[in-house]
Amino acid sequence: MLTAKITGTGSALPAKILTNADLALMVDTSDEWITSRTGIKERRISADGEYTSTFAIEAARRALAMANVLPEDLDLIILGTVTPDFPFPSTACIIQNELGAHKAVAFDVSAACSGFIYGLSIADSFIRSGRSRKALVIGAEVLSRIVDWKDRNTCILFGDGAGAAIIEASGDQDGIRSTHIFSNGACWELLYQPGSGSRNPAANPATDPASFFIRMEGNEVYKHAVRGMEEAAMAALDANGINASDISLFIPHQANRRIIDAIAKRLDLGADKVFINLHRYGNTSSASIPIALDEANRNGRIKPGDLILLDAFGGGFTYGSALIRW
Repeated sequence: MLTAKITGTGSALPAKILTNADLALMVDTSDEWITSRTGIKERRISADGEYTSTFAIEAARRALAMANVLPEDLDLIILGTVTPDFPFPSTACIIQNELGAHKAVAFDVSAACSGFIYGLSIADSFIRSGRSRKALVIGAEVLSRIVDWKDRNTCILFGDGAGAAIIEASGDQDGIRSTHIFSNGACWELLYQPGSGSRNPAANPATDPASFFIRMEGNEVYKHAVRGMEEAAMAALDANGINASDISLFIPHQANRRIIDAIAKRLDLGADKVFINLHRYGNTSSASIPIALDEANRNGRIKPGDLILLDAFGGGFTYGSALIRW
């Protein structure tokens, strides 16, 4: 039976760093206020002429190089994003063209911060069914373009960047052991972007320009995020008949340090088993987990045979997990 194995990872980030001290010059906030509530110290912000595809393509090329896979050998490209280059065509098609991956089926997935997990789950299913042999899964965002820089409750949180992984068919027992994805549409209004869709089009004079920014009920999102991520994590553990203590490294969505700490506590995981880079990049939505996975991989935090648990939660609500034997 075929399994899906991650053979390469890559990430890409803007050069510009926006620190908490920089933000304190823009809105009524401070380094202490941001750090104590979120754990974030700085985030990366794209420059003019840099787009979601810019970072997605760079991350993809790094993942391809690590996996020693040629773009023309890819048969599937999945991009998780809520900030595509355009409403259509899919940014995945732009990536396909720029990479020269002309044999690949390419499409976007809109699952907010869970986008990479959703994409990983789809790629895993394609490979297990025999419909794909070499897949590229990317999470990429330029959230700075949809942030209200006058709203201190949201502008402090988000950053830009991309992460990617090459997923290949394998006969080994190593690889993706299971993926688990969930949705709770009853709570969609707690975290969303009101403008730009068919309900509030830009051409409508009644559409408030501020509606094109992210809106979030932070306290409510926090409660649902902790519950959702715990549910997703337990689904992975239960499906594989293991305990949290068997996990070598836990890579959660990097949204808020309080959320990460709460999940780690519920799973009884020590700090040495939890990967955190939130303080340097902020919340990069769908890019969060693949950026962290690439850093952990390149920095030697992951070894062959390790059990890796990925866990995400995002607007929709969407949430999900993946258990990987490296």
